[in-house]
Order: sequence, then C-alpha cells, then structure tokens
Amino acid sequence: MRKPAVTSVPIASVLAERWSPRALDPAATVTPDQVRALLEAARWAPSFGNTQPARYLVGLRGTPSFDAILATLNDGNQAWAHRAGLLLIGVMVTTNAKGDVPYAEYGLGLASENLVLQAVELGLVAHQMAGFSADAVRASFGLPDDAVPKVAIAVGSPGDPEVLEEDWRVEREKAERVRVPLAEFAFTGEWGKPAL
Repeated sequence: MRKPAVTSVPIASVLAERWSPRALDPAATVTPDQVRALLEAARWAPSFGNTQPARYLVGLRGTPSFDAILATLNDGNQAWAHRAGLLLIGVMVTTNAKGDVPYAEYGLGLASENLVLQAVELGLVAHQMAGFSADAVRASFGLPDDAVPKVAIAVGSPGDPEVLEEDWRVEREKAERVRVPLAEFAFTGEWGKPAL
C-alpha cells in the first residue's frame, strides 16, 4: 500500500513515499545486506562536531534480540510490530572522551531519519515508536549509564491493512496523510507571518 505525500511542489520521491504503516507482511524478511545498508545510512548522518552519538540495538525476526526488543514494546505496538522483519532500538550516547555530547538526541534523530529513508530506498517501510520501556531495554541489553534508549523502529515490507484491528485499519492505515499548511509552518519577519 502506497500513500505518497501530497505536496505543493514536487519533492524527492524517497521523502514523498516515506510513511509509517503498521500493516507489515509477516512472511517477508529483511536481509543482512539490507540491515547493513540501513545502518550505513544511519552511520553517515551529520552530528554536532562529528560526535556521532547514535547507536542501534538490532534484532532480525527469529533471533533472541528481536524477541527481546519486541518484549520492551508496549502492548499496542506489540500487537502489530511482531510482523516486522527487523526491530531496532535507537540509543543516544551522551558522553565521549571529551565529556558530555551536545545535541545527542538531535544526532540520533538525524541518524534515524537517514535509516528510515534508506528503508524507503530499499522498498521497505519503517515505523518509529516511542511506546517502549527504556528500563526494559537497559536491563535486557546491559546498557551503560551514558547510553539512553530513545526510539524503537520496526522495519519490514508493506502488508495488507486487513491484518490490523479495525480502528487502526480505518483511522490510521487508510486515512489520508496530512500536515499543517506551509503558511503555518514557516515564518518570516515575525512569528506567525507566513514565509510563503
């Protein structure tokens, strides 16, 4: 299922095609080469002073790491994410040899967006989630104190929306994608004065 963004001018197709479905094909796999491409894309994201604060916990479906990550998700996310071919936890490292890492969360966000866009390029889909237990991740994976789990990401192949509960299928999966208009998004001169 495709849901390309409706934009006021053409944008890069990888951006227009990116969305966050929950309906994933439980028979499809994510290959090790695809995982490598996703992680390389994330690794080459910009970061403040090249501090590179992003790290990822990786679990391919059928592995103990996948099961451990799935167990950290809240019930609502577990209800659909078990069909993903790959689950990841994005972690920000908050210190390095020079001390505290500035803008670590921003760096992880940039890396994760690179990962998600690379998924689109590979014909996959990715769904980022806040609904997971950071404490459970810490316990399951033995994270040090300066490694902070911030996002869970499900990656897979698009599936049939009929696999979802009706409210998700109708209200979220099949609903039109919307964004605030540019006039409410970008300002010039003063707050609220549309730039375009």
